[in-house]
Amino acid sequence: MSQATTCASSPSGTGQEPPPSKDLRGLMPYLRRYTWSMVFGLLMVFLMGVVTNVLPLATGVMTDTLAGSPAPFENSGGKAKGPAIAAIPRVSKLSQAIPFYAPNSRQTLGIYCLIVVLCVAIKGVLSFSGRWILIGVSRDIEYDIRGDVLKRLLALEPEFYVRNRTGELMSRATNDLNSVRMVLGPGIMYSATTIVTMIMAILVMVTLSPSLTLWVLLPAPVVAIAVWFFGKTIHELYENIQAALATLTARVQENLSGVRIVRAYAQEEAEMQAFDEPNREYVSRNIRLIRTWSMFMPSLQALVGTSFLIVLWQGGHQLLNGQITLGALIAFFFYLNQLVWPMIALGWVTNIFQRGAASMGRLNFILTAKPNIDDRAAILPKDAAPVGEIEFRNLTFSYPTTLSGANGSNGFGKSNGGGLHPVLSDINLKIPAGSTLAVVGPTGCGKTTLAALVARLWEAPKGTVLIDGHPIQDWPLETLRRSIGYVPQDTYLFSETVGGNIAFGLRDYHPERAREAAEIASLHGDIQDFAAGYDTTVGERGITLSGGQKQRTAIARAIVRDPRVLILDDALSSVDTQTEEKILSGLRSVMRRRTTILISHRTSTVQNADQIVVLREGRIIERGTHDQLLGRGGYYADLYQKQLLEEELENA
Repeated sequence: MSQATTCASSPSGTGQEPPPSKDLRGLMPYLRRYTWSMVFGLLMVFLMGVVTNVLPLATGVMTDTLAGSPAPFENSGGKAKGPAIAAIPRVSKLSQAIPFYAPNSRQTLGIYCLIVVLCVAIKGVLSFSGRWILIGVSRDIEYDIRGDVLKRLLALEPEFYVRNRTGELMSRATNDLNSVRMVLGPGIMYSATTIVTMIMAILVMVTLSPSLTLWVLLPAPVVAIAVWFFGKTIHELYENIQAALATLTARVQENLSGVRIVRAYAQEEAEMQAFDEPNREYVSRNIRLIRTWSMFMPSLQALVGTSFLIVLWQGGHQLLNGQITLGALIAFFFYLNQLVWPMIALGWVTNIFQRGAASMGRLNFILTAKPNIDDRAAILPKDAAPVGEIEFRNLTFSYPTTLSGANGSNGFGKSNGGGLHPVLSDINLKIPAGSTLAVVGPTGCGKTTLAALVARLWEAPKGTVLIDGHPIQDWPLETLRRSIGYVPQDTYLFSETVGGNIAFGLRDYHPERAREAAEIASLHGDIQDFAAGYDTTVGERGITLSGGQKQRTAIARAIVRDPRVLILDDALSSVDTQTEEKILSGLRSVMRRRTTILISHRTSTVQNADQIVVLREGRIIERGTHDQLLGRGGYYADLYQKQLLEEELENA
């Protein structure tokens, strides 16, 4: 497969991909569509946080009930020493807010056991509701983004695909999209859970014992620094991983698409070796990420363990001095245990957001790409129907794409059309509506480019290509392309049935219209020999069909739309002369009612055209009818004589 690298195209058309965005602002338009769902989901998370924080309090109350404390979380002061009692009035506000308390009371134990059971049940319902809503919204947004990515990819012109490999685009639309979904679902959900749980737990802990809370929070700045450092490192590593995965995906896609060529040239071993390098690079970058992640999680766990040691040390000291009750210390332990998951989740969520930010930057490259060919200049109504008159006025065209590395810098400066020379030069040509134009010439003379400009697959300079007297840019794209039946030189069939491929351009499948088109394209007889007829699946790219059958399917696909303009770009090159004559006989009745551009290397294909032009090095060197060109004895006459001689030798 080709080892040449491609230069990414930026949304502005500079040819260089902008650096990935460091934030997730591109998600805001999608989040606004589900504002109320997000608010309701976050409300569930908030209520779950409230209920979660009631559980340690209830446990502490039950502990103090069993210990016989006169009030919950308030020591009698019998063991207090010196000024330690001064801290008790701050706690008494919390004890006054706790109802149904009585020391050594079975009723109190029963009530608070019931509260614990209810809290657990309510927490389960709220947890399910929050997850269902927020994860559901993330899937809905994933659906929206995937649709927008495909819509944008379908709107972008060939230039974009020349600069960007299919495998890389596939990686962005799958792996990167999944990383963004993780931000929208688990990322937002666990972030909200972490924030609510931490804030409420810390508030209650401060109420129970401000000094012990201060001791517990001592490792917090270290946690913040660790999260910032590791998060930045993870972000950079993940960007590199996604880039490596895109390269790997591109190589796999190319090998699968060209597997027959690989086998035909016995290059299996060479391709495996070529695949080994990007594969190892992808693995090594993942190992670097795993190494960083492996350091991150133990660091957080060590900080959490330090907090527990501090609670044992300082909490036990305060308990012995009578500054807090046993229930308060137990509640403190429960709150600290409750904070373990948020502290660990903080690192996990950081990883999710860093990955998501890197992936969103890569998706934004597609979502913000601006097609150079669009309806900005269209002034004609969408229901306007072209009659089919085509005119080229002083057309000179060079491809905007460039060969990568052609000039030793960014790959710009030399066009694909042949260095600094334009592909087409000073083309002046008029094709009356309903007539047939044939274009012949040597390979690389610009025949296919001329046809592509009519279909507006490439953008011609303003005023150089006209349809019915209007510049082609005045026509809405959908109107223009629906009026054109285009059979490209490189036939592409979808992994569909034969009938489905023929009816591809129709809004609904019409078996009779598909059959009529197949008969005109001399394909109906072949289809009847298939086991399932028109319902026969052709396989990927039509692998089960011969080259001639593929071309005839493509011709039928163009005819079935009943277009005003029919473009056949070397569409009969894979059929023999007898089949060609049969197809042309069927096409003649069709071609009389529409403007036809017929591109071919065979003079036998074009000899009945209303006018024939000969292109050479992007210029028209001859024009006229078949008989007129033969009489001039130029390039066309030479080509005719050579092909006539070849046919005689074949028949000899």
